[in-house]
Amino acid sequence: MTTSPTDRISSLLEPVVTSLGLDLDEVELLGKNENRRLLVAVDRDGGVDIDTIAQVTRAVSAALDESDVMGESRYTLEVASRGVDRPLVEPRHWRRNAGRVVAVELVDGERFEARIRASDDTGVDLAVKGDTTRFPYDEIVKAVVQIELNRKDV
Repeated sequence: MTTSPTDRISSLLEPVVTSLGLDLDEVELLGKNENRRLLVAVDRDGGVDIDTIAQVTRAVSAALDESDVMGESRYTLEVASRGVDRPLVEPRHWRRNAGRVVAVELVDGERFEARIRASDDTGVDLAVKGDTTRFPYDEIVKAVVQIELNRKDV
């Protein structure tokens, strides 16, 4: 079985990122030839500040330079925090966003906004119009954090 370039890059970078106390959230390789961009998203409890991004960028760049995983062609490396626009797909994403409002789509097609109350490895408690309901992760097709400009204390 052959692995994709993204899988090989992720395998190389996972121990580098975790050694700095972060999770490797996503790796994307975009473009072709001389116009390639390698996007690396990292996350951790409490968020990621710009100094941490700089530290991760240096470590990831060094690891990539020491390996042949990117080949000989030029590329641009971009390291960033996970960002609120990415879907919540792992239990840790739900935990890290407790108290925030999410737009949710369920497997039955129902869509709604709810506030994350609590979560664990099997599902999440969502407050919808004042009532809290438990949703197993396998019932959720997609969930994305919604930006609240005038967030109320929860």
